[in-house]
Amino acid sequence: MKPLTLLRSFLLVCASLLALHLGATPLPPGLTPVGAERAASDDGRIPAWSGGLEAAQVPLAANGTPLDPYPDEQPLYVISAGNYRHYREQLTAGQVALIQRYPESFRLPVYPSHRSVAVPPQVAEWARHNAASARLVNDGNGVQGFIGAVAFPTPGNGLQVLWNHLTRPRNGSYVLASDSITPRGDGRFSTISLQQAFARPDALDDGQADAVLYYLSYRLTAPSRQAGDAVVLHETLDQVAQPRLSWLYSSSQRRVRRIPALVYDDITPGTASLRTADSRDMFNGAPDLYQWTLVGKKALHVPYNSYRLASPLLGYAALIGTGHVNPQPTRYELHRVWEVVGTLKPGAKHIYASRRYYLDEDSWAIVEADFFDHQGRLWRTAQAHSYYHVTGQTLVNAMEAIYDLRSGRYQLSGLTNEQSRPYAFDVRTSASHFSPGALRSQGLR
Repeated sequence: MKPLTLLRSFLLVCASLLALHLGATPLPPGLTPVGAERAASDDGRIPAWSGGLEAAQVPLAANGTPLDPYPDEQPLYVISAGNYRHYREQLTAGQVALIQRYPESFRLPVYPSHRSVAVPPQVAEWARHNAASARLVNDGNGVQGFIGAVAFPTPGNGLQVLWNHLTRPRNGSYVLASDSITPRGDGRFSTISLQQAFARPDALDDGQADAVLYYLSYRLTAPSRQAGDAVVLHETLDQVAQPRLSWLYSSSQRRVRRIPALVYDDITPGTASLRTADSRDMFNGAPDLYQWTLVGKKALHVPYNSYRLASPLLGYAALIGTGHVNPQPTRYELHRVWEVVGTLKPGAKHIYASRRYYLDEDSWAIVEADFFDHQGRLWRTAQAHSYYHVTGQTLVNAMEAIYDLRSGRYQLSGLTNEQSRPYAFDVRTSASHFSPGALRSQGLR
């Protein structure tokens, strides 16, 4: 047995003993530590979960980005306008719409499936604890009895599945330098660069805050006319009972002020009006406007192991296509996903009358999303091209893409290819770093 594998097994045993001591509930033996099915699919196309990738299996680029651990693999098949009907049951409505709108260029290269997401012992311990104690409160708008990550490893309804995305495993405290792009019709684009800091309360040096799910800050670094503008967010556990807290530092005015939180269908700045506030990170914020229905689980072709797409060897110009991302460096795999549908409640107002989410069973991350207008027509579709980052022991995005099927425009966020050092994980930080008082100094850096 490899030393790292032996160490992982030892830590899992220790975490199991501790969880039992704390009164946690062991998950059924057929499930992974976060509630996914361990077994392979009946046809063998989706493999059994075997623990995920270890750091020794993945080389790193000079900027710290993991390189493709499957460099010699070729697509098993390519789904395109000529054959997509054969695979229709394993495609989302958004994928089909993109193929139909761009029949000459949009395609899905499908590679062998790898269940690369590993589960740190701490996350396994949290999931067992939450299986015994976590519960929805305030009509599903909040969670109590929850710690760490994976609020509902064995969910029974759509809201619990959605909360698993909101509480999915992430590195406890990290800093990310990334870029956003909205290509124009002629293929040209400009870049918005920002530095993002994220922290869960349990990762702070100065203790926890019971009502906060996580802290987040953004600082714009480009273009120069906006550089220095910064925002701090406190993402609360129940945003109906206690709305998200937000403060802005304006570099031109050199002052900090409390601002109304961007929520629901408010437009996210810098996205050419393509991305609503609650579609950042595929979904965030309060779920209260929608009735959430759990459709079930199914096998779909979804973006996965998108290491090539994040490669620092590819500049942004190589990723941009007409109407959509260049499909050549993309990678799709067949994976089991949870399907959840949100239908706007009577009397509630939002530009999307319904939305359909697909969550990866191994990470609880939303990997595909479809958004429908009030006439029931598909309006926008989003894809999270993700990969498992072995350094941070977490799933991250090579990019998050959203496509407007009416206008033909699209927007990309979370790009790191041209960043000299995209991620810093396990950063020591405190609640004071995410306070209004810290905003001005962050903006001046």
